[in-house]
Amino acid sequence: MTVFFIGAGPGAADLLTVRADRLIRSCPVCLYAGSIVPPEVLENCPDSASVINTARIPLDQITDIMAQAHAQGKDVARLQSGDPSIYSAVAEQVRRLTALGIDYEIIPGVPAFSAAAAALGHELTVPTVGQTVILTRVNGRASQMPAGENLATLGASKSTLCIHLAAHDIERVVAELVPNYGADCPVAVVAYASRPQEQIVRGTLADIAGKVAAAGIVRTAIIIVGKVLTAGEFPDSFLYSDDRPRDEEGRTIPCAH
Repeated sequence: MTVFFIGAGPGAADLLTVRADRLIRSCPVCLYAGSIVPPEVLENCPDSASVINTARIPLDQITDIMAQAHAQGKDVARLQSGDPSIYSAVAEQVRRLTALGIDYEIIPGVPAFSAAAAALGHELTVPTVGQTVILTRVNGRASQMPAGENLATLGASKSTLCIHLAAHDIERVVAELVPNYGADCPVAVVAYASRPQEQIVRGTLADIAGKVAAAGIVRTAIIIVGKVLTAGEFPDSFLYSDDRPRDEEGRTIPCAH
């Protein structure tokens, strides 16, 4: 018996990985976290499967359900939104399963920031403009940020920021970023990326808060900040350069230093 922590992706059922889909179709127990996992993702659960919404169930009770499945020899599909490596609360669950001697496996999924970038039609790393992406969030009821991981500190690098779980606090986000990025820095907010109700709001740090408020976006959104969003003039990647030394299979030949 194994508990599979499955990255259910940003919402669109056809963004599930093949492995994720196979496990959803085969596991006799499926646990999902309410509305953050759309109904379409659950459509392929076996007719006989026990499908449980855990949105209002305490973690220890969720663990009990997994332990009961383990005692019955039943695999569990534990659906996590996006990718389990980012803000999925998998660590707390894994800690409990390890203590109980229950096997688990993590199945990667499409993360929300990737779906947001795709919706915008942008690469988040552009030659000479931005080569670093920081995934972060802000203080909230769910969890406090560690010391030194505030937006003012992270923004000092002027890297591209993908800010999760912060649309409700967009004014504070803007206030903390303007000193480093400037009021004219481009910003995009993508809510419900890949879903039918997807919303995209573009602007700058000067006007994005008002636009987000007008759009009524308060949750299930990614805030992306950085010059890569409007980059137009930049050199082609070295990947496509005629000067790039290649071997017979087209791989870059490392230069001697």
